[in-house]
Amino acid sequence: MRNEKTQAEYIRRINKTIEYISQNIDKNICLEDAAKISHFSPFHFHRIFHSIVGDTLNEYISRKKMEKAANILVCKPELNITEVAEMGGFSSSANFSKAFKLYFGISPSQIRNPKADNNSKIGKIYSKYGKEFNASNLYSQFVTNSAVFDSDKLEELLMNVKVEDIEEKLISFLTAPKGYDLDSIFETWDTMIKWAKSKGINDQENKRFAICHDNPMITPSDKCRYDASIEVNSEVNITSPFSKSIIPSGKYAIAYYKGEDNKVSNFYMELYSNWLPNSGFEPDNFPPVAHYLNDSRQDGFMEMEVYIKVKKLGYI
Repeated sequence: MRNEKTQAEYIRRINKTIEYISQNIDKNICLEDAAKISHFSPFHFHRIFHSIVGDTLNEYISRKKMEKAANILVCKPELNITEVAEMGGFSSSANFSKAFKLYFGISPSQIRNPKADNNSKIGKIYSKYGKEFNASNLYSQFVTNSAVFDSDKLEELLMNVKVEDIEEKLISFLTAPKGYDLDSIFETWDTMIKWAKSKGINDQENKRFAICHDNPMITPSDKCRYDASIEVNSEVNITSPFSKSIIPSGKYAIAYYKGEDNKVSNFYMELYSNWLPNSGFEPDNFPPVAHYLNDSRQDGFMEMEVYIKVKKLGYI
């Protein structure tokens, strides 16, 4: 039991470093700063980080830079490649393009031209993580003429997206150890719900949220970060392996989804590639949140609301 508690505390500390990297990905992050966030000495931090994350610190930072750039290239077509390179902290568009192609196996310009032959098995994302990269998966089926959803039903779902002001929510969360792997997610929720009951919290009365930090169309599924979260009040004592955080107040686009589990990622992409560009809003600096309305294991389908924090579109 002591070893399990120690491991949970290590993971909790490394997650703090991961959050720090996410918030500062466009800056130069040194080993000393990353180690300081986790309260490990720099001498030991590198090995601990690699053993838990599966990447060295530099590999992880490089991967997150590439993933952010890919998302920007798709979701902000008004930005040219030089501007995207600058946002990622690259010294030039040439260096950015070279690094991007080495990682994804296609160039930044190819990712903006979603053809069927823009699949790649030659980049680092495939050689290291075993993920074939398909640029067309990053675009709406209205663009690629794919048939993931019935077109009329999808259009209705997108028309019914609403924007509301949401109050801040205090949450207790636990990170799934194997990313978006379904078994890992279910086990994490079982642990989360058991903990909530031990605290006298009825998880059906307190809303259940999943904070989905990564896009599985870009990030290898087991490297995605998934936080299973339950809303709590300030009197609840939260200790390792659970962590405390907030879902910040602000404007959120809220979209209703009911359907197959394996199409949820496609629905997210429809919101980002189809609804957002026509909404007058742009994403704010917070990952999308899934508000679960049912138990898909019992019902055989997923019913949920997708929350995307937004702000008024700024013109540059």
